[in-house]
Amino acid sequence: MLKRLALLCSFVLAVAFSAFGADGGEIERRIAALEGVTETKALPAGEFAGKYEVMLEQPLDWRHPSKGTFRQRVLVMHVGWDRPTVLITQGYDANFALPERYRDELSALFDANIVFVEHRYFDRSTPDPLDWKYLTAENSAHDLHRIRTLFASLYPGKWIASGISKGGTTTMLYATFFPDDVDIYVPYVGPVCHAVEDKRFGPYLAQVGTPGSRAAVRALQTELFRRKADLLPGFCAFCEEKGYTFRIPVEEIYDFCTLEVGFALWQWGFDPAKLPSTEASDQELLDFLLASAGPDYFSKDNAQAPFFVQAARELGYYPYDAEPFRAYTSVDTKDYLRRIFLPEELRHMKFSKRLGRRMTRYLKRNDPRMIFIYGGDDPWTAPGAAWAATADKHNMKAFIQPGGSHRTRIQTLPDSMRREAVETLRAWLEE
Repeated sequence: MLKRLALLCSFVLAVAFSAFGADGGEIERRIAALEGVTETKALPAGEFAGKYEVMLEQPLDWRHPSKGTFRQRVLVMHVGWDRPTVLITQGYDANFALPERYRDELSALFDANIVFVEHRYFDRSTPDPLDWKYLTAENSAHDLHRIRTLFASLYPGKWIASGISKGGTTTMLYATFFPDDVDIYVPYVGPVCHAVEDKRFGPYLAQVGTPGSRAAVRALQTELFRRKADLLPGFCAFCEEKGYTFRIPVEEIYDFCTLEVGFALWQWGFDPAKLPSTEASDQELLDFLLASAGPDYFSKDNAQAPFFVQAARELGYYPYDAEPFRAYTSVDTKDYLRRIFLPEELRHMKFSKRLGRRMTRYLKRNDPRMIFIYGGDDPWTAPGAAWAATADKHNMKAFIQPGGSHRTRIQTLPDSMRREAVETLRAWLEE
């Protein structure tokens, strides 16, 4: 009896390993054998047959490889050698994909592998010593191209490049620099900004939501400004307790947080009925401000510093409109990104429009298999690329969720949009 049970267990394990094409040891051995891989570490795999943290040596400057190298982190989530693969063109660090529960929605929809790329200069992918001049979109596109080329030897099936927010922008710039690398592109809520303070945000914010919801946000900001003298001591105490330091006076940080409320609420989606009223207590208002647009965002030690360098250099960003609140604040919002977010040595860095123009030209002139996902109330839709999916193009499709925020995904789209997006992707994968 025991012998038969042991044979049965062995058979079940063999079937399981066969279904994925390899056991965990073989998966890791194949990954470790790729050129440039310096480290592999098995992680709790959750729904996957294997999950691995991989460190890969990459050139700092792809035009001049002799300038040195850095180590870039890649997370590999394995389903099967014969399955499609989602290349996550992450614009930030890889930490949120480390937990066992993580799975990208495209991987879940199509039972696909994931190759998740941490962006250069973030977390474990930060060069040492730190030289900001190599943090460019072109270099990041080459990083992705090299990783796609390496892993194609393991995963020969169809590939989808996808990212969210800055990752969505990275998906589009990757397509611009290497248009034939993958089969399908799915950028989520990704902007293509034209300036450090792109002027398209203001008019877009003036028409999102309803007149009543816009008025409620404006009234809340006005009340935060009106009560600044009462709320500022608690605000300063919070900053001191957390150890935040800033490049401008903390009194101005309060004003910028209040301006940010008018952007963040729309970006992340909110219920107007749950906004604090203008009659709320000081503590209620302060708690809401700290929760919805906290000062950590403006602190010197913000972990997203590399993003701000990229925004000031070539990705662009959004402006603040302080004019409606001039009765309460004299804060100077012009060129705020450089003053608040950039280290001293980069304070005078000039913005280049070349990347935005190149991406726009590519999206206008070409028709890759690309699905754009945007939220109708998300301010980042203002500089988005949904306009590229014109009626004369057969492949590009844009789906804008009515009332959607920066959290818009395929699964949150209205039923008809969701079905069309999924069926389109499935047809492309099955060709």
